Amino acid sequence: MIQLTRLNNHPLVVNSDLIKFVEQAPDTVITLVNGDKIVVRESAQDVLERVVQFRRSVLQGIMLWWDNRSALPPVLEGNGRPAGGK
Repeated sequence: MIQLTRLNNHPLVVNSDLIKFVEQAPDTVITLVNGDKIVVRESAQDVLERVVQFRRSVLQGIMLWWDNRSALPPVLEGNGRPAGGK
């Protein structure tokens, strides 16, 4: 999710996975995969940077989890055995 600003200065949070493309002519128009259009104050470059920053933070979180997964206790099923175990 990225935080942007509508032209009327109201903040807006957008799910960056739903962005189809971003145009700048002269206002920045974000088109979502469902066809909705959002006009924002930020430049197309700024929107791109925020999307990249958000996705980078998500991937860093996944990498931290992956690196530390051995420190996590095993997930147990109802029978007291590790999930996926026989």
